[in-house]
Amino acid sequence: MSTYRNSFRRRIDDTMLIWRDEMRQVLKDEGMLIFFIIVPLIYPLLYSWIYNNETVHEVPVAVVDQSHTSLSRQFIRMCDASADVKIAYYAQDLDEAESLVSRQLVKGIYLIPSDFETNVNRMQQGVVSVYCDMSLMLTYKAIFQTAQLVSMQMGAEIQTKLGGHFTSREEAIAARPLDYADVAIFNPQGGYGSFILPGVLMLILQQTLVLGIGMSAGTARERNRYHQLIPVTRPYQNVFRIVLGKSLCYFMIYAIMGAWLVIAVPRLFHFPQLAAWQPLLTLMLPYTLACIFFGIVVSCIVRYRENVMLLMVFVSVPLLFLSGVSWPQSNIPGFWQGASWVFPSTFGIRAYVRLNSMGATISDVSTEIWILWLHVFLYFWLACVVYGYQIYLARHDAFWRYIDMKRRRQQRQG
Repeated sequence: MSTYRNSFRRRIDDTMLIWRDEMRQVLKDEGMLIFFIIVPLIYPLLYSWIYNNETVHEVPVAVVDQSHTSLSRQFIRMCDASADVKIAYYAQDLDEAESLVSRQLVKGIYLIPSDFETNVNRMQQGVVSVYCDMSLMLTYKAIFQTAQLVSMQMGAEIQTKLGGHFTSREEAIAARPLDYADVAIFNPQGGYGSFILPGVLMLILQQTLVLGIGMSAGTARERNRYHQLIPVTRPYQNVFRIVLGKSLCYFMIYAIMGAWLVIAVPRLFHFPQLAAWQPLLTLMLPYTLACIFFGIVVSCIVRYRENVMLLMVFVSVPLLFLSGVSWPQSNIPGFWQGASWVFPSTFGIRAYVRLNSMGATISDVSTEIWILWLHVFLYFWLACVVYGYQIYLARHDAFWRYIDMKRRRQQRQG
């Protein structure tokens, strides 16, 4: 019994020694502090502050009025009176308006043809052409929807005048026989921040974890005399102690950072937050562990500190698209959907958005949570495999260095 207790205590001591070494390296290394502390704290605030207005207003538009009639001037006034569009220039022709767009003085063009009022008076359909700068979808939405709403309102007014009705109720029914209520579900403000930032917050958690763990591995190789990932010492000769000690360090840090990302930041910027803390904890526990073990596996191929940035930073935008948040999941090709299953962020983002922004329950995202737990066990096993290989390499190199040193000693003595 005493031998078992001593063995168990030694395992605990070795694991805590590895945890202490890793925590000391995190606190002393400026690069790791940036990825583990500064980036998770500052980046969400920066992104959320930039998109805090949610929608764009007073988008500058150029008007080409070839009609010069009271009806065309009414259309222009109503567009200018809207909150989203500002009539900034009156162009003589379409070429001049296109020049204004190319110089980014305006973001769109309203072209009113010369027969606009004539066609309306003839009981024919009047046409207004809308040209939008498609480089920014928010400005396109503001310009197009404003023109659409104004044309619908003007059409209702014209229909009311020509209807010959006697009461206001008859006029209202004639102008709008089928009434509807426009309710924006899951994104009440219809804003870009509430739409995209919840997914970005979850992606930041994964990417900063992988970057920090990879930088830790690169630093360990650079400081090792023989560029090995682990030293040839007793505490580092058991894969479970290595993986558990390192992952405990990262989990303690990201238990705080995760709460900051998924609870504090959405509340600070008033993003939709429909989930209670229990469902969020049920999701964040496997997601954080999966990201940690995934980062440990990736870190074993990092040779230098800078390599992990080249490896992970450029995949951030593709991972956001592959999650199905900014691009419909049904429109993603099957190959890329399969590739996205490798990353915990794919299922973490989907589950978090459904829980926190759409009001889903745990049963609604049970598939994603089970897959995240599968990632936890899979990447934990892979982490043990790769660190077992690193132990083998360290022992192998140490053995042959010992043989070479012994041979040289014998040669000097001979």
